[in-house]
Amino acid sequence: MTKVIVTGGHGKLGRACVQDLTEHGYDVLVFDSTPAPRADQRSVQIDLSDFGQTLDAFLGLDNHPGQVDAVVHLAAIPAPGRQSDARTYQNNTGCSFNVFHAAKRAGIKNIVFASSETVLGLPFDTPPPYVPVDEEYEPRPETSYSLGKVIDETLARHLCRQDPDLKMYGLRLSNVKEPAEYAAFSGFDSDARLRKWNLWAYIDARDGAQAVRKAVEHPGKGFETFIIANADTVMTRPNKELMAEVFPSVPFRRDVGPNETLLSIEKARRVLGYEPRHSWRDRPL
Repeated sequence: MTKVIVTGGHGKLGRACVQDLTEHGYDVLVFDSTPAPRADQRSVQIDLSDFGQTLDAFLGLDNHPGQVDAVVHLAAIPAPGRQSDARTYQNNTGCSFNVFHAAKRAGIKNIVFASSETVLGLPFDTPPPYVPVDEEYEPRPETSYSLGKVIDETLARHLCRQDPDLKMYGLRLSNVKEPAEYAAFSGFDSDARLRKWNLWAYIDARDGAQAVRKAVEHPGKGFETFIIANADTVMTRPNKELMAEVFPSVPFRRDVGPNETLLSIEKARRVLGYEPRHSWRDRPL
């Protein structure tokens, strides 16, 4: 059984990841700053901004001994504007540094971490260079939160340069949603600008968890980034109509379906075998 540490396992995506990994036979241990929501969950309350605590936990705790095979790092202030810009940047980059280096000291070679769609230039006040956007152009951080994610990616790239046996995959996750939130989607059509900030994209938490597991299981080495979104948009209005209204000067790089995601998931499909299985359109009416 593969032992996986999930940081931030009590968050929206974290809960889905813990459930998915457990259902697929993984031995999961959560590191989170909050107490375990259930008594039966294997969870350790840790301040990941403290390197001593982080290293101690990664090297093995009294009641959680044994070699760790992989790390899924999700812990962070989850979006810009939740706390001060400086606090968001310092917390998120500091925790990532601590987790990455503690994992390195513990000999862990398989690290999957939450980057963000925001590195693509969200909220697209400056229009994207083309659609569907992909991993091919340089990051365009517009917030302290996004800048922190770019720093995480840069750190991961250089750690992999230093150690050719290390694998670090950064998942540029879209806006995470749970099924209970889908009822609100019907209101988005009334104003194309309500969700223009991420090109009308989202990721079902269950599909985000699938992508995390696929990244953990992939046998590659080195640093890679993958955009992770659902296969469709949050809109019933077609993409060409939306783009003509909001981003009329942005070119389409290829033909897309009427409601196909404009955050390209082609790389994740091709390399990881990722395929979204859930859609807000499948919800009971």
